[in-house]
Amino acid sequence: MARFPVVSAVTFLLVSASTAQAAYPTYADGRLPDGVYHCEVYLLGTFLSLGEITIKGNVYSGPTYGGRPAQAYNYQMDANGEITWLGPLGGFTSGGNSVSLTQATLEEGRLPSFDIVMRQPDGKFAASTCTLSRLDDMDD
Repeated sequence: MARFPVVSAVTFLLVSASTAQAAYPTYADGRLPDGVYHCEVYLLGTFLSLGEITIKGNVYSGPTYGGRPAQAYNYQMDANGEITWLGPLGGFTSGGNSVSLTQATLEEGRLPSFDIVMRQPDGKFAASTCTLSRLDDMDD
């Protein structure tokens, strides 16, 4: 009998924790979860920050460096999680660079993220990952 209250308390905590998780959009929703995504690339044994991209609805801004505001543009995401940016994307689309592919990862139990594959002027490709880093700093 002494174990019943302990088991009930543990069950209550597990159920409470599972219902408290954020309900992120899915690929079918056609958008990424709102928030600030930190972008980085692994280069020569270290992670290099490429700035932050802010997502709100079907609008993005950035990448920004050092908190400077950036103009907002629309984006589209298909049912497979492939993202099309409908405006410039900082260094990913300047200096002869272009975005070859952007693929979202929206899996239960993982932070939402997307990978940007960039084609460089010399024809080589570089990939970076942008992961949801915070939900704050969002303008209404």
